[in-house]
Amino acid sequence: MIELLKFIGLVENETIKLVKRKRFGLVMIILVALVTLFAYAQQLTQQRTLQKVGTLDWKPVVQQQITDYESRMRNAFVPEDRKKFYQYRIEQARYYLEKGINPAAPGTATFVRTFMDLSVSLLLPLLVVTLSADLVSSEWGEGTIKLLLTRPVKRWKILAAKYTALVMFVSLTVMAALLIAAVVGGFFFGWAGWSMPVATGFAVAGGELDSSTAYNIPQWQYILCSYGLGWVVCMVVATITFTISILVRHAAAAMGLMLAALIGGNILIDLASSWTAAKYLFMVNMRITGYLSGMVPPIEGMSLPFSIMVLLAWGAAALAVGFAVFTKRDVLA
Repeated sequence: MIELLKFIGLVENETIKLVKRKRFGLVMIILVALVTLFAYAQQLTQQRTLQKVGTLDWKPVVQQQITDYESRMRNAFVPEDRKKFYQYRIEQARYYLEKGINPAAPGTATFVRTFMDLSVSLLLPLLVVTLSADLVSSEWGEGTIKLLLTRPVKRWKILAAKYTALVMFVSLTVMAALLIAAVVGGFFFGWAGWSMPVATGFAVAGGELDSSTAYNIPQWQYILCSYGLGWVVCMVVATITFTISILVRHAAAAMGLMLAALIGGNILIDLASSWTAAKYLFMVNMRITGYLSGMVPPIEGMSLPFSIMVLLAWGAAALAVGFAVFTKRDVLA
C-alpha cells in the first residue's frame, strides 16, 4: 500500500509537470479551432452539393456519387488501383441505396464520426506528439535529470510514472476530441443522429467488396468503436515518441523525427501499394477507423486485426527499448 501511494505521488508529480508546460491547454485550443474550421468546411460542402444536385435528399446525392465514380473509371489515364477504389465505393453506395441507409445523415453524430476518420492518421497523432516529445528529454535540457535519478526511487518506477501520466493525457485528448466535435457539430448541424443506423462489417474478398457480411449498428456504437481505435493509434504514436524522447535527449529532435515519420507515412500509404513490406510500418496502419466503413486496404493482406497487431507490436517494442535504455543509461554520459 505504501509503495502504491509513493507511485501515485510520482504520477501526480509528472502530471503537475505536464500541466505547467501548458502543452495540454495548447492542444485543447488547437482542437477547438480546427474542429470549428472542419465544421464550417463541411457546411460549405453541403451548400455546394445543394447547388450541384439541387437537393440535400441523400438518395439523389448518393446516386450522383455513383455516376461520378463511373465517369472517372472510364478515364483511360486512371490507374487500376484507383479504379478498384472507385468500384468499391460504387458497390458501397449501392448497398446504402438498397438498405435505405443515409451514409451522411445530417447531425452532430455524423460530424463526430467523420472528424475521427479524417484526423486519426495525422491530426490527433501530431497533437499527442507535442505532449510526449519532451516528457523525458526536457529533464536533460533543464538539467534536472541528475536530481531525478539520484532520488531513492528505482528508475523504472520513475519512467513508469511518466508513462502513466502520458496515458492519462492522451486519453483526455481523445475524449476531448469527441466532446468538442459533438458540441461544435451540434451548433452547426443540429444535435440528432446518434441512434441512426450505420453500415459496418464490409469485407474485401478476391479483390471485390463483399457486402454480404455487412450489418447495421446505431451510430453511437460506431463512434465509440471509432474513437477506441483512434485511442490505440494515439497511444502507439505517443509511446514511440516517448521512447525517442529517451534516446535523443532533445525535444526538438524527437518532435522532428516523429513529424517526419507521420507525414512521410501519409505520403507512403498512397504511393507504396506495390511495396508489400510497407504494411509492417506503423505509419501505414494508422487509418484503422476506415476498416469500420469498408475502407479499401492500402496494401494487399492488410485488415483491421492485422493493423491492430502491427501497431501494438510497435508500441510494445518501443516501450521495452525505452525502459531498457533509461534504466541502464549513465547520468553523466
